[in-house]
Amino acid sequence: MMPLPEPRDIPPRLATGAFILNSGLGKLKADEATAETLHGMACTAYPFLKKIEPDRFTKLLAWSEITVGATLLAPFVPTRLAGLALTGFSGGLLGLYLRVPGMREPGSLRPSQNGVPLAKDVWMFGIGLGFLASGTGRCGVVAGRCRRHRRRTC
Repeated sequence: MMPLPEPRDIPPRLATGAFILNSGLGKLKADEATAETLHGMACTAYPFLKKIEPDRFTKLLAWSEITVGATLLAPFVPTRLAGLALTGFSGGLLGLYLRVPGMREPGSLRPSQNGVPLAKDVWMFGIGLGFLASGTGRCGVVAGRCRRHRRRTC
């Protein structure tokens, strides 16, 4: 039987999962101009994406967001696995923030007005890292029994 998420993990899983899922569903309906804009920003940060057509890229991005959002919302998905998905996804978004010109104040990590929508991804990254660390007790036991203390976690 799969363990349910810890009660402390439910609020951030619901909040981030719903946010990302909604974003992905919205991108499924993106028009050509939106697809071009999203693709252009992504190609600035990740040049290898130029090989993908803007419409296809936007659909792939949308389905990625839907998958990550659903993973966070599904109670049967272990929190550490959901954290891995969230950390990877938000890490890619932070790459956009760091690499796209005009997203940050000159010579600083502080966001410019244009960068604020991407700067918020640092919170999702932090939540993801927290989920990755969940399940480890004082002894560092992950998904097992602490042999020294003979209990599930310490």
